[in-house]
Amino acid sequence: MSSRVLDSQLDPAVAARLKRDADGLVPAIAQQYDTGEVLMLGWMDDEALHRTLTTGRCTYWSRSRQEYWVKGDTSGHVQHVKSVALDCDADTILVKVDQVGAACHTGARTCFDEDVLTEGQ
Repeated sequence: MSSRVLDSQLDPAVAARLKRDADGLVPAIAQQYDTGEVLMLGWMDDEALHRTLTTGRCTYWSRSRQEYWVKGDTSGHVQHVKSVALDCDADTILVKVDQVGAACHTGARTCFDEDVLTEGQ
């Protein structure tokens, strides 16, 4: 477990349902709310989910930097939250957003545009 402080105010009923990995994280898929375009995958713990739900902006836990980050704070490529849902197993979060600018750190609209796989690769 990382050294982050978990002082979340996340609804206890939601927190009880979440299935986290060994580091306390749940994958969070960001999807464009009106087109269904899959934008990116990030990671959330209880605190990041709480912040996302209460601020209306996506907050993620950076596994590489070991800190919270709000999408768009440095790039300007903001994700405005439209809805948040858990999958049937409560082990993945789907955040429908209105994406402003690029979702990918490379500057691409999505993180899934570049490397389309085919059989035999």
